[in-house]
Amino acid sequence: MVFTSLEFALFFIVVYAAYRVLPHRGQNWLLLVASYYFYGSWDWRFLSLLIGSTLVDFFVARYLGREAEPSRRKRALVLSLVFNLGMLGFFKYFEFFEDSLVRLGRTVGWEFDPFTLDILLPIGISFYTFMTISYVIDVYRREIEPTPHLLDFAVFVAYFPHLVAGPILRASLLLPQIGQPRTITREQIASGIWLIGWGCFQKMFVADNLAPLVDTVFGPSATPTGADVLVATWAFAFQIYGDFAGYSNIARGTSRLMGIELNVNFLFPYFVVSPQEFWRNWHISLSTWLRDYLYIPLGGNRHGSFRTNRNLMITMALGGLWHGAAWTFVIWGLYQGAVLVVARAMQRWAARAGVTIADGLSWSRVVMAFVMFQVTCYGWLIFRARSVDQLAQFTRLLLTDLVPTAATWQSLFIPMATVVAPLLAVHAYQARRRAEEAPMRLPLVARYSLYVGLFYAVLLWGDFEGAQFIYFQF
Repeated sequence: MVFTSLEFALFFIVVYAAYRVLPHRGQNWLLLVASYYFYGSWDWRFLSLLIGSTLVDFFVARYLGREAEPSRRKRALVLSLVFNLGMLGFFKYFEFFEDSLVRLGRTVGWEFDPFTLDILLPIGISFYTFMTISYVIDVYRREIEPTPHLLDFAVFVAYFPHLVAGPILRASLLLPQIGQPRTITREQIASGIWLIGWGCFQKMFVADNLAPLVDTVFGPSATPTGADVLVATWAFAFQIYGDFAGYSNIARGTSRLMGIELNVNFLFPYFVVSPQEFWRNWHISLSTWLRDYLYIPLGGNRHGSFRTNRNLMITMALGGLWHGAAWTFVIWGLYQGAVLVVARAMQRWAARAGVTIADGLSWSRVVMAFVMFQVTCYGWLIFRARSVDQLAQFTRLLLTDLVPTAATWQSLFIPMATVVAPLLAVHAYQARRRAEEAPMRLPLVARYSLYVGLFYAVLLWGDFEGAQFIYFQF
């Protein structure tokens, strides 16, 4: 059941109708039942993992809240981490590490049969395990108090708008909203509908129309030129953005209709001029999670340049592995770490030389944003590559065969530009006003012209087949 399907629309209408007439505690019970039904619609067997993670971390956090002895508290924290990371590691990475071990053995002359298991990846497991881990760590650090209500915590973990692809929410944001009665204003309804509509446009018009262009070049039987690879990589940059930002906006809009605010997950990431700025604007909930629970505990930037660079590389490599069990994701993480390290060195040089980038819409900022987009896109090439061999092949093509052919223009660039242009036009206006909901404040005629244009773009060219979101596989 995906957000852009008719099945979800009917599901939400029924849930929302009941939600509006129930009292607070009744709403929470409804949200829990609806969330378990929503998750179970993919595979009911994995509900046991979701419930197990909920129960373990609820009772571990309660124990941490009343226990004062440091060694006992640390053992309880370790129990939670072992359970959650062990569950995530088994279902997501067992076959990856086993296959890597077999390949490594063969390179040194060791032959052994792998222990084959047919393991399915539970949808959303990377997201809800990170949520419960952060909750237990925050309680362990005494930054928040553990909730005494199992129902509230179960809703926090399983809340269906964010369950399968984020955002990765913090307990300090969501639990208080679950625990208190909620009011729903006309402004929330209006902005919620805008976020849902804009998210559907991003997913159904932008991402789903770019997907065939990308698949044509990255498919197993493709024989592209370097120019084809470049344009397809640009297309994938907007595909994955439209796909994931679209999901996040639909999740935020759906939740806002119920009086619950979710955190912003994307803020115009392709208009940035530095890698640090990119990660402050792309998948914000993951990048802040990695910062707070991995980078800073490793030492952050507190112990000199060498250790700072080491911490960046470790954090981004593990962040890459979080995205998927493949070496291309590890390489992508290492690439992102290396880009951050190089950018830090360049910024120190620029500061000593007195070089600055003007704020606002300046030529220097436009040029830097274009350069940063190309740096980001090579990362997306690594991310999208089907294998390390394909990555190496496409990199060679980029370096040796960048002259576009007529087919490149007609079958790739023009279709891509046609799909991306309206997205960039709206984003430029939003970024100029520094507000996602700036289109809602346009003059009446312009505002409804935009609404009608987006509606017909989705209606005439959108994918209504309920295509899966890319981040469901993570």
